[in-house]
Amino acid sequence: MEKNQEISDRFWKAALSDLKRGYVFEEDTHSLGRFICLIDGKTCEKGVIYQEEGVFYEAERYMQHYIQQQHTSMFSYLLELDKKWTGLTDIQSGMVQSFYQGRSDTEIVAEVGGSKSTIRNHRFALREKTKQAKVFLAIMELLEEQQNDPAPLVSVHRTATMVDERYAVTEKESKDILNQYFPDGLEGSLTNFPRKEKRKIVILRHLMNGFELGKKYTEKEVNEILKRSFADYVTLRRYMIEYGFMDRLDDGSQYWVKQ
Repeated sequence: MEKNQEISDRFWKAALSDLKRGYVFEEDTHSLGRFICLIDGKTCEKGVIYQEEGVFYEAERYMQHYIQQQHTSMFSYLLELDKKWTGLTDIQSGMVQSFYQGRSDTEIVAEVGGSKSTIRNHRFALREKTKQAKVFLAIMELLEEQQNDPAPLVSVHRTATMVDERYAVTEKESKDILNQYFPDGLEGSLTNFPRKEKRKIVILRHLMNGFELGKKYTEKEVNEILKRSFADYVTLRRYMIEYGFMDRLDDGSQYWVKQ
């Protein structure tokens, strides 16, 4: 499986307990196993000692340290995801952040205004939302258990600007589309850029594997990477921004993979 898609799949398939801590443990026949960051795919092999700034860490502890250093915390990362994933309004996100920081209702009112009763109403609404989420999760897990091996859908990237039927693509459909548009293999050239939205997304998702998470690229570097697959690299670059695969500075001086 391609790297960026593999990271996305791990994130969406992770158990709730793993999602909260930010990493999963996977068995490995060639080692004692490895801890894998759900945000960027960073791996730490069990049994290996890691050193940073004179401090030694066993693998799992180093993974915890890494997430804290690189991503602050899983709470912060999850809360900053698009509202289509969190289900929270901007006001609710702000309240959750304040509650997490242990701020009193008096302190919150002093900063954002309103009244203590309004803050209490937000707390109540969030608790009710938690109950709904638990029931919905249970319903969907029971549904999946009941279904007879449905065709698995390709995971939607977490930074997608809009999620709709365009993203309803099975793994087989994705493979067939790529085979059609890359007849000489996935490392070869793209025959043309399709008009159908679903096909565009499949192709863009594949091309994103030419870029590294956490690395900053100049516009020229982005063009050179895309040019290997398709002459009209400007179109590809524009859609990568539009569909939320990449982001850039306003002046176009830097590009990076959105996480």
